[in-house]
Parts: sequence; structure tokens; C-alpha cells
Amino acid sequence: MDLSATGEPVIVQEDTQVHVGIDLRPGSLTLTRNGEDLTAYHALVMFASAHGQPWAAQEVKFSARGSDGKVAALTVDLLSDTWDGPRPGIPAAVWKVVAHAATSAGDVGITYAAPPGQS
Repeated sequence: MDLSATGEPVIVQEDTQVHVGIDLRPGSLTLTRNGEDLTAYHALVMFASAHGQPWAAQEVKFSARGSDGKVAALTVDLLSDTWDGPRPGIPAAVWKVVAHAATSAGDVGITYAAPPGQS
């Protein structure tokens, strides 16, 4: 591959997003959707920081397998409909996935703590 690059990239702090993917140990997280159990094996967590505000987790996209072995995708919106805090009713295990992703992304400056009562 022939590639060259010049310049010094600067992140625009108006609306910065970082996606962090983590692999999950098979069988360590089961998600239930419409009565169907799905075994998650990967999570992609989207973090955002708008206008220099602290980082917030916006959503998690899970890749999972059903009991029939078919691959399924499940997206969990983490912010409330008014975008001013965490969405109520998110299971604690999902917030633990978010915390794991944030820990693995520490080298890009993301610091994250689960919302109160969600860890």
C-alpha cells in the first residue's frame, strides 16, 4: 500500500465520538429479547463528548448468537429520551460492559464512571 500523510490532526470538541469494541467471553452475558435468550460475544460501545463536556456512553451494539446458533444484533440506547442522563431500566450487566469498554479506551482520554446505582 502506498500511503502518505501530512499535518497534525486536531480533534474538534464540538461533537466527538469514539467507538470501542470489546470481545466478551462466550457464555458470560446473556441478553433476553422478546423472550429469546441471546449469548453476547462482542459489544461496540459509542461514547460521545459534545462541546467539551464529559464523555458519556450513548449506546451499545451487541453481537450475539441465539439458541439456534444464528447471529443476532441488539442495540441498547443508554441515554434518556431527553439526552440529559442515563435511560432508566438498563440492566447493571450492560453498564459493566460499558465500564469495561471505557477502561480499555483510557489511552484516548476517556474517563468514565457508571451512573449512580448502575454499577
